[in-house]
Amino acid sequence: MPGKVLIVIPCYNEEASLPTLLPGLLATTLPQGYQLEALIVNDCSKDNTSAVAKKHRATVIDLPVNLGIGGAVQTGILYARDNGFDMAIQLDGDGQHPPKELPKLINHHLETGANVVIGSRFLEKEGFQSSFTRRLGIKYFHWVNLLLTGQQIYDSTSGFRLFDRKAIELASIYYPDEYPEPESLVVFSKAGLKVAEVAVVMAPRQGGQSSIRSFGSLYYCFKVSLAMFFSFIRKL
Repeated sequence: MPGKVLIVIPCYNEEASLPTLLPGLLATTLPQGYQLEALIVNDCSKDNTSAVAKKHRATVIDLPVNLGIGGAVQTGILYARDNGFDMAIQLDGDGQHPPKELPKLINHHLETGANVVIGSRFLEKEGFQSSFTRRLGIKYFHWVNLLLTGQQIYDSTSGFRLFDRKAIELASIYYPDEYPEPESLVVFSKAGLKVAEVAVVMAPRQGGQSSIRSFGSLYYCFKVSLAMFFSFIRKL
């Protein structure tokens, strides 16, 4: 029996990008015969995200309240755990993570045994590199993560990431709220999981609007830094 991979797509008002993203995703062939299922976690969108997703044959979970990115991703991880998936891959609903890059994450996991594989924009510096201000913030989190975990992760804010069964089990019990990507790396490291990066090519956002903007990005850096520190000192 081939293994199963769940593509977890947290969405808030992504009706504009899904008609392009989902057909390409569902037509993607994964390595070694792995079977793909696309799961849209609709985080209480105000547009037609849910209806568009269902039209394109995706499984949809409609959250009754807005949980934020962390809660939406954890919902997908719980679905993966409870339905026997071998891997879960978080993929943003805004079109920044091309489905054709998925095999790179899976192959890297199979080759290295890493429990978490992050798709990184910055290892080979191809494709969309984000704005200058955000690159500064990402570099800052690289150093915070290095200080707390001793691991060199160059794209710690990337939402394009693979979880194997061990990572699924841990994240189903505890996964950070709101902006979880940098903080979760501290959690995985403390639990002894192996985290790795693989170079991918990302695209500009195809629709919607990022939740991290202008002055909010300064607040984001402060809040996430504090959250990373508390995850570092807390007991799992």
